[in-house]
Amino acid sequence: MDRQYIKDYQQKYIDNLKEKQRQDGSWHFPCENGPLTDAFLLILLRVLKVNDKSWIDRLVDRLLYTQSPEGVWKIYEDEEGGNLSATVEAYTALLFSGKVTREDRNMKKAEAFILNRGGLSQLHVSTKFMLALNGLYPWPRFFPLPLSLLVMPKSLPFTFHRMTSYVKVHFASVLIAAHERFTIENEWTPDLTHLIKEDKRIKRLHKQRKERTHSLKKVLSPQFLKKKAYQNAEEYLYQNLERDGTLGSYTSATFYFIYSLLALGYQSNAPLIQHALSGMKGLATRIDGEYHIQNTPSTIWDTSLISYALQEGEVSPDAPTIKKAEAFLLRHQQSLQSGGAWGFSENNTENPDVDDTQAALRVIHKTSYKHEPYRQAWNKGFSWVLSMQNKDGGWSAFNKNRNNPIIARLPIENISDTAVDPSTADITGRTLQFLGEYSRLTLDNRHVKKAVNWLFNHQENNGSWYGRWGVCYIYGTWAAVTGLKAVGVEKNHPAMKKASDWLKEIQHRDGGWGESCASDSERAFIQLDKSTQTQTAWAVDALIALEEKITPEIERGIAYLVNENGDDDYPTGGGLPGNFYLYYHSYQYIWPLLAVSHYLKLSED
Repeated sequence: MDRQYIKDYQQKYIDNLKEKQRQDGSWHFPCENGPLTDAFLLILLRVLKVNDKSWIDRLVDRLLYTQSPEGVWKIYEDEEGGNLSATVEAYTALLFSGKVTREDRNMKKAEAFILNRGGLSQLHVSTKFMLALNGLYPWPRFFPLPLSLLVMPKSLPFTFHRMTSYVKVHFASVLIAAHERFTIENEWTPDLTHLIKEDKRIKRLHKQRKERTHSLKKVLSPQFLKKKAYQNAEEYLYQNLERDGTLGSYTSATFYFIYSLLALGYQSNAPLIQHALSGMKGLATRIDGEYHIQNTPSTIWDTSLISYALQEGEVSPDAPTIKKAEAFLLRHQQSLQSGGAWGFSENNTENPDVDDTQAALRVIHKTSYKHEPYRQAWNKGFSWVLSMQNKDGGWSAFNKNRNNPIIARLPIENISDTAVDPSTADITGRTLQFLGEYSRLTLDNRHVKKAVNWLFNHQENNGSWYGRWGVCYIYGTWAAVTGLKAVGVEKNHPAMKKASDWLKEIQHRDGGWGESCASDSERAFIQLDKSTQTQTAWAVDALIALEEKITPEIERGIAYLVNENGDDDYPTGGGLPGNFYLYYHSYQYIWPLLAVSHYLKLSED
């Protein structure tokens, strides 16, 4: 391809990103997810009797906007039929609003879909929790997580403290509400009994619950145990409250937190509850003119990745754009628990993660040689990343050595995807790439050697790697091979050759690549019937790392990026396999810019 044409494409992306930077040095792109968060806030406004017409109208408009012509809601466009839990969440919220009725045409379609999929008994456990809190579905007779988890010593292998920070910030609230069998109803609460299909036991329990007073439901447990457990849970929750009122910076966690406060006797107008509600509203963004509640904003992540991509595109580290981004990141380095790491979002001050930390460190790398505050920040962050390596040699997202097989077998849906935090190919590969490129660590380093062996041992038979936090095998393979190359693994190594062959095999005729979110839950590569900018950029960048020169596959991939460029409208961020995905609106700029910049360097060489 014409080199100048590609350089013009690169410059266009650089100029576009520079224009979108805010005065404080950050970038704010929407981090979009399914209807869950919009539904949760709408339900809370009615539950708490907050008569905020503007917000109710906004959320109703957003839910109707995202409903498909078939009347269902999906969490990715090629999801077969629709998503049962997402549809029930949105359907319930719209009924709560009072602005939409069961008789509306698309609501009747949604009702038929829900019943065809088995009704409320087939929902994901988190959606059942939401319904139970609002008196729309019975709490389970025996809750699968005992209160004793909250009082067990930290030294024991099976305890609340051994779970991941992400799941603890959700489960602490759920444990309180569930063991109180708490429900709250008012005049806005809809009736969903028409969605409870064939399960006579559930219908009977629901009817019995309706005949009781709707208040706190006491369970038989030793009072001293309950008191201590609640005390520990409350203490944990208060420790993880953010300045904006959210719990752990997540909309979903804040939703359950508010119900736990109600279960403990707080009134709906309590300052703590109102502050939490305000925090949830503060996570709103605008997409196509509609308001959407993000589960957590991606400000730190986007700012780090964009700054890194700009520097890879030959923007000087001394350019004002980069200096402003560095100053923003320096202000948001966390120090209380991690001693120098970064989190995902601007409002996250207590829960750092490995991926965001290594991403931020890339940005401040060169400045750390010149200025003491950045040198200190670098040293702290770098030490933290190394200290987070797991015993098996890999790196996880949030916690170290949190892969307890006992916890992973708890009888709760998706528990192995949330309560444990195993090493993953994407985090391990990206960390290796950081260590190799920015610290010049190679295969003779003990940390690197263990991580490389972990990746070799976790390569799929077809040559790919599974990526936990992106979609999915293309993402994991890109992260793994770029990391392996950065620390000195030769391009002709058998593992690298297998990865290259697999990427070439799955390339589309248009030159691009595409992978379905269904790969995530099926744990096998499933081709998307279209190419996406983001996944094409990952694949091309991986091949650039794997090849000695420009190949036809790389040329075709770059041609797709520069000729077919447009909005990506497909989620490429992983959240909860089969239930929660993220569409990063920043990715359509970051990864194509990175791939094109690396292409220009390889072609120059």
